[in-house]
Amino acid sequence: MTPANNIANDTTNYDETCPLLRTTSNAHNAEAQIAEKPKSTPLPKAQLAALCIVRLVEPITFTQLFPYVNEFMSDLHLTDDPSKIGFYSGLVESAFAISQLCSIYQWARLSDVIGRRPVIFLGIIGLVITTLMFGLSKSLASVLVARCLGGLFSGNIAVIHSVLGEITDSTNQMVAFPIYGLAWPIGSIIGPLMGGAFSHPASKYPEILGYQFLKDYPYFLPCFIASTFAIIGIFLGFIFLEETLPSKRKDKKSVSPNASADGDSVTTAPALPEKPLSVSKLLSVPIISALALSGFMLSYIGTSFDVVFVLFCYSPIKSGGLAFSASQIGYSLAIAGAIGAAIQLCIMSYLLRTFDAAKIYCFCMSLWPYTFLVLPVLNIIARAGLDETTGELGTTAVAFLWVGIAFVLLLTKAACVAYGVSMILTKENAPNAASLGQSNGLVQFTMCFARSFAPFVVSALFATSLEYNLLGGYLWLVIMIMISFLGMTTSRKIKQNSVKTIG
Repeated sequence: MTPANNIANDTTNYDETCPLLRTTSNAHNAEAQIAEKPKSTPLPKAQLAALCIVRLVEPITFTQLFPYVNEFMSDLHLTDDPSKIGFYSGLVESAFAISQLCSIYQWARLSDVIGRRPVIFLGIIGLVITTLMFGLSKSLASVLVARCLGGLFSGNIAVIHSVLGEITDSTNQMVAFPIYGLAWPIGSIIGPLMGGAFSHPASKYPEILGYQFLKDYPYFLPCFIASTFAIIGIFLGFIFLEETLPSKRKDKKSVSPNASADGDSVTTAPALPEKPLSVSKLLSVPIISALALSGFMLSYIGTSFDVVFVLFCYSPIKSGGLAFSASQIGYSLAIAGAIGAAIQLCIMSYLLRTFDAAKIYCFCMSLWPYTFLVLPVLNIIARAGLDETTGELGTTAVAFLWVGIAFVLLLTKAACVAYGVSMILTKENAPNAASLGQSNGLVQFTMCFARSFAPFVVSALFATSLEYNLLGGYLWLVIMIMISFLGMTTSRKIKQNSVKTIG
């Protein structure tokens, strides 16, 4: 056949987009590039939405008490020294975290047996009851009992993380995880605003809410509203959230990944189920042990900042704080939630698509020392703008103070991106699919372990620093900066052992 015949028989459409020279190797290279880039799996939108609603319950019930917890402890007349209030509020938070620590791994193991849905709903029902108990408490003992029980029921957080891992894969997690990550910052906007606005409602809104019951139980209303949110979460989750544990799914057929372009798939026999690894074997995996250790440091530092920030805002200006009211503390925490939501919505997905997850994690951990360093500057601004005669801050000082608060909370929420990235790293580095629940449970266990004593330790350190004027009342600051640098150092082991999520 002549070249002319070859050209005549060639059915390729030639236009300005066609290269002048064609080679067989180029065609093969193009096909190889296409084959290397997997198609993104469609997100199960209804499942993800239901999971986000369920996830929203915990931050609302957890953060709604932050604005008024110090005031609550003061109303119980536990001490006449305002500087010691932080000791009791830290004790309340530690009680919650210790109980959560005792239950988190057990919930994870139970969910691997009976399924994710029953464990999630049981935990939320328990949160409803214990939140109402907290609002009806009239003594430190009843407050601690309510918080301990609340911690036991909120230990299902690792189960919720496992559901997210089971409904996503590496091709769509860059979209799913930031959306899921919005639940906590949104909840931490709603919760503090609710707590600050509706604590002592009879005195704040006497015409509408001046009932004797609300006078006797001034902290019941925010707890009741938070419980109502939780009940709505149970209802919507029950309708839309499906079981994701492979052994409990209704359709257990496995689908071949080599599906045809028109949607046909090859149905094969179910694969033999993998067995989850024991705790000792999980800890022998370098990346899992690194995630657990760094998760402990992250949780300790993050929890300590949350506690000390509220104490810092509540303390008198002359004692090194800002002398904020419960409403002002609520606004501050709501700002923090809004900043966190903006980061998740606008930046997180881009970061995950552009940078390796381990590098993002290490960068976030490096921000923590600077978040603590900015706090004394806020007190300097408040001292400079304080009118000694009226005891009020000037307009200019208030403006600079809120700008400074927004800046330090921006740093904090950028550092808190590490929490979401930790979930991705755990999912990507789990030894096998059957061990995902226990891997999440182990990492969350170490985080809860840090949360179990961080509030008590940092609040006691804060109170001691002020009471004895240690390092000018800033001994707590020096220690927290040192711990933050230690946390930054431990995070490097993750980068050394993690699989790459980009490139």
